[in-house]
Amino acid sequence: MKKLLTLAVVAAAFFAAPSMNAQDFKVDKSPMDQASFPKDYKDSNKLIKVTYSRPQLKGRELATLAPEGKVWRMGANEAVEVTLYKDMKLGTTPVQAGTYTMYAIPQGKEWTIILNKDLNVWGSYFYNEKNDVARITVPVETADESIEYFGMEFMPVDKGAHLVGAWGNARVQIPFYN
Repeated sequence: MKKLLTLAVVAAAFFAAPSMNAQDFKVDKSPMDQASFPKDYKDSNKLIKVTYSRPQLKGRELATLAPEGKVWRMGANEAVEVTLYKDMKLGTTPVQAGTYTMYAIPQGKEWTIILNKDLNVWGSYFYNEKNDVARITVPVETADESIEYFGMEFMPVDKGAHLVGAWGNARVQIPFYN
């Protein structure tokens, strides 16, 4: 009798729970993505990983979404997080293994790339320059083809990898070395 009563209570709770219809289900318009190096999924000995959200241009200009001279989170939603699994260098600046947020300051034909020790940061609203770990200035390349979604991927180079960021016609290569 006790088992039957328990079963009845569980069944009532299940059927009384609010249901979620397909039209109620909200998908993030700027989904999270990840890139790692080495890229091969069979290689579990990663050196670096980046986690970011992929906004879309939707007819807007990159300069409106990432204004010149202002700190930008390099994507949408949360600030980009970079995890170094071993000590590396951002350009020539040594950076200890760990997880960092990454920001950019677009400045015309170059961007300042920043690694910062603050974590779990939404956007760049709470950016604190005092917590910067490394900065580097990289040139912006202009491509003929425009990319609608912001994206990042690693390109192998001698003694490391360049994190390539692409959106609209802008392309930047952020150098990480062993």
